[in-house]
Amino acid sequence: MASVAKKTTLSASCCINKDLPSASISREVTAATLSSIVAPAKVSASASANAAQDWTVASADRRDDKLGKNVALASMIRSVDTLPAPSAAPASSKVIPTMLRAQTSHPLDPLSATEISVAVATVRAAGKTPEVRDSMRFIEVALFEPNKHVVALADAYFFPPFQPSLVPKTKGGPVIPTKLPPRRARLVVYNKKSNDTSVWIVELSEVHAVTRGGHHRGKVISSHVIPDVQPPMDAVEYAECEAVVKDFPPFREAMKRRGIEDMDLVMVDPWCAGYHSEADAPKRRLAKPLIFCRTESDCPMENGYARPVEGIYVLVDMQNMVVIEFEDRKLVPLPPADPLRNYTAGETRGGVDRSDVKPLQIIQPEGPSFRVNGYFVEWQKWNFRIGFTPREGLVIYSVAYVDGNRGRRPVAHRLSFVEMVVPYGDPNDPHYRKNAFDAGEDGLGKNAHSLRKGCDCLGYVKYFDAHFTNFTGGVETTENCVCLHEEDHGILWKHQDWRTGLAEVRRSRRLSVSFICTVANYEYGFYWHFYQDGKIEAEVKLTGILSLGALLPGEFRKYGTMIAPGLYAPVHQHFFVARMDMAVDCKPGEAFNQVVEVDVKIEEPGENNVHNNAFYAEERLLKSELEAMRDCNPLAARHWIVRNTRTVNRTGQLTGYKLVPGSNCLPLAGSEAKFLRRAAFLKHNLWVTPYAHDEMFPGGEFPNQNPRVDEGLTTWVKQNRSLEETDVVLWYVFGITHIPRLEDWPVMPVEHIGFMLMPHGFFNCSPAVDVPPNACELDAKDNDVKDNGAGKPIQPVLLAKM
Repeated sequence: MASVAKKTTLSASCCINKDLPSASISREVTAATLSSIVAPAKVSASASANAAQDWTVASADRRDDKLGKNVALASMIRSVDTLPAPSAAPASSKVIPTMLRAQTSHPLDPLSATEISVAVATVRAAGKTPEVRDSMRFIEVALFEPNKHVVALADAYFFPPFQPSLVPKTKGGPVIPTKLPPRRARLVVYNKKSNDTSVWIVELSEVHAVTRGGHHRGKVISSHVIPDVQPPMDAVEYAECEAVVKDFPPFREAMKRRGIEDMDLVMVDPWCAGYHSEADAPKRRLAKPLIFCRTESDCPMENGYARPVEGIYVLVDMQNMVVIEFEDRKLVPLPPADPLRNYTAGETRGGVDRSDVKPLQIIQPEGPSFRVNGYFVEWQKWNFRIGFTPREGLVIYSVAYVDGNRGRRPVAHRLSFVEMVVPYGDPNDPHYRKNAFDAGEDGLGKNAHSLRKGCDCLGYVKYFDAHFTNFTGGVETTENCVCLHEEDHGILWKHQDWRTGLAEVRRSRRLSVSFICTVANYEYGFYWHFYQDGKIEAEVKLTGILSLGALLPGEFRKYGTMIAPGLYAPVHQHFFVARMDMAVDCKPGEAFNQVVEVDVKIEEPGENNVHNNAFYAEERLLKSELEAMRDCNPLAARHWIVRNTRTVNRTGQLTGYKLVPGSNCLPLAGSEAKFLRRAAFLKHNLWVTPYAHDEMFPGGEFPNQNPRVDEGLTTWVKQNRSLEETDVVLWYVFGITHIPRLEDWPVMPVEHIGFMLMPHGFFNCSPAVDVPPNACELDAKDNDVKDNGAGKPIQPVLLAKM
């Protein structure tokens, strides 16, 4: 976890200036503009200053003219102090945009460091006694996301994209509040003394009380204890656990039996206990660490995972931070130091780096094509908002495509990776209990790291910081946590006329938004790519270090791959769950989507298939949740289309976006495997549910030591709610089966896995046909065409074909 620090500028030796040159920056909304359109109350100087911090690239924004007109138009619109109730009435496209009050934070912006501090102070002040307050540990503080009609109001009048048609039409003209509802925070708090877990909702707007630390601006809206759960672990707990185990005399004796007396060489990786029997019940907060040992204490970058310590069983009470069970079950000699174990540069790993790699520079002399205003991103015809949570990491909100005279067309309300599970396939101890829920037990966002020290992204990059609470309630900031940049992606489209020799070709460019997290030995990079042809790609990049086991001399196990003498890597799987709250051609409050499954069928031989070559695509509407528990079928080219039931394209077909699977798998463990009690959602690749505000995580909110069977998604779908026309949420489960290779050692080259969201009848033709030629392509055409305008003569080989 990174500590709070001032923003730093990267050296030019790594990447181009990440915050963009000042010459290419123009203010999106100035303080003067904001103050000129405030209707009921003056905006404080600090609020105006904050609003002026956002920036964009290139020339002044086209919305400036609209804002300039708002002053004269303000008197034409009625304002109220409360939010209008959502309506199912069709939205009007003729409402005049007016921003009545400067708002410093959009309702979907991640919590700022200040807001986190206020939320923590508010909850701590609500503690009834000093003992209660002192025992509070803050697991997670995140934005409590508002209802969708609040987001619609914000996007209509207060923030980009300033689209008034998002707000439903009312009699007597538009009714516009003078302010948005206060932002709220949701806190998960663990009481270290009582072992209770509670959830708090805190409003962040006003001064409500005088507390021991002075005034705070929070108000507790609700709080309740969640029985029989354990919240995610925290990095502070992991560090304390390591120290406790190293100081435990029987553990030191066990390590001495293996020839290790220097505890500085020992690495203790606490793993959540999971749930295998009643002994793992959440009445105790438990960890079952894995032990490793380095060979050199003065080498901080040595790969300590190359020497696993087998045969030692440790159970730690994380509430009281004591070892409660210990057993030296089996003396397995430490694997000899592998000369190929390290991965640092050149001589530091005992090797030599290749010398024929020439510099590759990504240059955009006119700056990037994207524009950023706070957390609002515009690129080509895409626009969306960036969010971040401690559990999911990166969240993409309000995804829309600006489609000519059809305007801004929504595609999805919210996209994120909500869970991942890594089950191992070795039945021996300790590997059988390695089935990490890296989001629900640890937090993908909390384990994200700064991208500022390496070239994780190249070219012009916009970074976003992420703010978290630490275990004791302090605020920590991971600088440059989210990366936004453009990438060249090869050819977008091409055709050459063989008769004339003339060709048209366009290069593809994509906008990539990403973050990378480290969970113990593994690294995971999570990416959302936006393409010029309307596609959205979700991608996970897996790298890091294998989780290994030690073998006795002469021992062989079929459940893994021998990596080095005495060292093997067990087989395992990585599963990821993407939650996609879709909104295909649906404004907020509309529920006009459905999901159809498409399989390719082979026509039976007969009069309709006399040549035995016929096949066709067959659609099936998924009418209810139980019908929508589906699996991939590559033999049938199976995919799923989210359609709008009330919008058609020029051929009269319903507009839609289709989910195209990539490579995938299902769990290879038996149906009675213990981890599947908590991860029953892995049994199918696709689940579809109607939107519900509190249905966020497929294994339930607290999978750590969860004794309940099938909690979460598999229980929700038993309601068998209708899906024929609703606000649909897709839960796509995708995974990779990892049979380790020697080439995965000492650090694994990136494995790619993911899926695609692709327009299907959403547009009337290719949306990429208007991508302009590259400058080099225009130069080539000038050289290929003669002065008289005639094309090149047809080549002899083409004449021969004719």
